[in-house]
Amino acid sequence: MAKIAVQFTLNGSERAEFVESGSTLLSVLRDKMGDTSPKAGCRQGSCGACSVIVDGELTLACLTLAETSNGKDVRTAAGLSSGDVLHPLQRAFEEEFAAQCGFCTPGMIMAATVLLERNPNPSREDVIEAISGNICRCTGYEPIIRAVLAAARSNSVAA
Repeated sequence: MAKIAVQFTLNGSERAEFVESGSTLLSVLRDKMGDTSPKAGCRQGSCGACSVIVDGELTLACLTLAETSNGKDVRTAAGLSSGDVLHPLQRAFEEEFAAQCGFCTPGMIMAATVLLERNPNPSREDVIEAISGNICRCTGYEPIIRAVLAAARSNSVAA
């Protein structure tokens, strides 16, 4: 297969790679760029573990061709923290025990990030809707919902 150049901003840094035509954004992020925060779950777009944010939109990296991200801004859970300082959502997930096995956590956090960027004061129903595309087999969702709401409260207090 022919290789093509793909260039985009990943978590604030310009990145460029030559990739096989037809490569998914998930495989490029994980295998070429070393960002393993998006998880390879179902690889069919059903579980949300691979969720990333592309130009402000929640995106399933397992279904997205890498070349469609050319020139775009891509954010992953790995890019949310600032050094040792956790993002409010990451901190809330820790404090509310919202991560058990941790496999769904990056996708959940990215879905919640988009929600809070659009609606800094969501209702419980808003949170449920925002994370509805993400499957968690460990927590029963309640700790995740509590964590997102706690992060929203902490953001509104800080604002």
